[in-house]
This record gives sequence, structure tokens and C-alpha cells, in this order.
Amino acid sequence: MSSGSAGHVARSTVRPHSETTRGTPVRAHMRAFLRTSDGVAIDAVYDPGAVVYDTSRTPADHPVFVVAHGFTGAVDRPHVRRVARAFARYGAVVTFSFRGHGASGGRSTVGDREVLDLAAAVGWARELGHARVGTVGFSMGGSVVLRHAALHPRQTDAVVSVSAPARWYYRGTAPMRRLHWLVTRPEGRVVSRYGLRTRIHHRDWDPVPLSPVEAVPRIAPTPLLIVHGDADGYFPVDHPRMLAAAAADQGELWLEPGMGHAENAASDELLGRIGEWVVGRAG
Repeated sequence: MSSGSAGHVARSTVRPHSETTRGTPVRAHMRAFLRTSDGVAIDAVYDPGAVVYDTSRTPADHPVFVVAHGFTGAVDRPHVRRVARAFARYGAVVTFSFRGHGASGGRSTVGDREVLDLAAAVGWARELGHARVGTVGFSMGGSVVLRHAALHPRQTDAVVSVSAPARWYYRGTAPMRRLHWLVTRPEGRVVSRYGLRTRIHHRDWDPVPLSPVEAVPRIAPTPLLIVHGDADGYFPVDHPRMLAAAAADQGELWLEPGMGHAENAASDELLGRIGEWVVGRAG
């Protein structure tokens, strides 16, 4: 399993929810299946956010947040919808389910080919008219936004990685040992499929993909923000510090006191600060 070229929207089955403001049609909420460059169907949702309430401006005037969820997440999960609602105050939002998650096709490669899923979502956001794109990823999605920005330069205008690992194969905490059991053992993959509704690919990585810490130096000059909780039960603080060191003066690190892991641990206040950061950095 390894990353190929960027994804694209080869087929889009759109189910719009029409909205009007004073009789003037505005861009609607939409749901579509996107096709990645390796042929996987990705379930995606578009929320016009601020565009709905400001009809004097076009989508090109507003940034779009493309949200990459964590492992076992999906576009309809409550914690993903909460993140989308928070960012919708600052711009439009694209959420999607990674391969092997939710209604998307394929099987999870736990951060490898998921870069193609994100590329397809970013491409869709551009096709909808947005000139400024910020990618925001959580946990596994945090590693994906870093690798996407490194492997597909100029596709995004700002990158935010929340609760991401710095390196592969980390087993230093109990939650990560449980995750490795899910991913590497046949019985673990059965539990994941039926208990967590996440379908995991049975093949090992070949070749091993570019790691997050190796990806970070390639992101510049795109603005980069690394966010991590000092109470994260999955990845201790040496992970964000390693990422920040790799970014040098090209990135920012927010080490959040008392914060746990990923979307569920991100407060509305923190999501608001991230939204403001993306608006300020995406140009």
C-alpha cells in the first residue's frame, strides 16, 4: 500500500438541500460520492457555512475547511458534525469519510492511501469555487493532512494537524497497543469491522509511507499549525514536539493544557481559535 497521484472527482452523486436568502438562491448543502485517483468512492458532505449568510460574496471570497477525521470516525459521527458546525462559523466546510469508514468504499490503510481521499475532497472544494482551502486533521487525519501537504504541494493554503503521531509503529501507550491489535490481527480486524464499523486492509504497508515527521519539512512555505493536548492518552507530548522541531520556524505549536485526544477532546473554544487561525493564514 502506497500513495499515488492526487484524487479527483470522477463521479459525483449530489443530493442538495436547497436554501434561499430573500429569494436569491445560494450554494446549498450537498452530499456526494467522490472518486479517488485509485478508484475508491468517498462519501463527502459540503456545508456552505458563512456563504449562506453573506450573499454579496461568492465562494471564492470564503475559505473552506476540509476536515480529516480520526480512525473509526465517519462523516455522520456526532463528533465530526460538531467540528463541522464550529468551522462553519468561519467559512464553508467539507467533511468526508475515509476509505473503509462509514459509507465510503474500500478498506482503511490507516494513513497511507488516505492521502488520496483527502486529495479528492480538496479537489471537490476547489471545484465548488473556493480559492482558499485549509485542511484540518485529527489523529490519523492529522497525519494525513501533513502527508498530503508534503506530497501534493499547492493543493492547500493552510494545514492544521491535531493529536497526530510523529512516527509510525508507536506502541508506547495502552490505547496504541490496542489499535495495533485491531490493525494487525485477523480477529482484531473482525472486531473493527463489526464493532467499530471500520474495515481495515489486511496487507502490510509496502513500501512504508512517508512518516509525518518526515513530511513536515516539505510543507513549507504553506502555513502549518500543530495542536496537541498534554493529557493525550494515545501520543505523549514528544510527538508534537518532534513535529514542531521538524517544522522549525515554518510552523506553530499549540500544546493545550488538560486536553486529551482528537475531536472529542477539542473544546468549542479551541475549534474557534483554529478557525480564526485558518482564516488568518489561508490568504
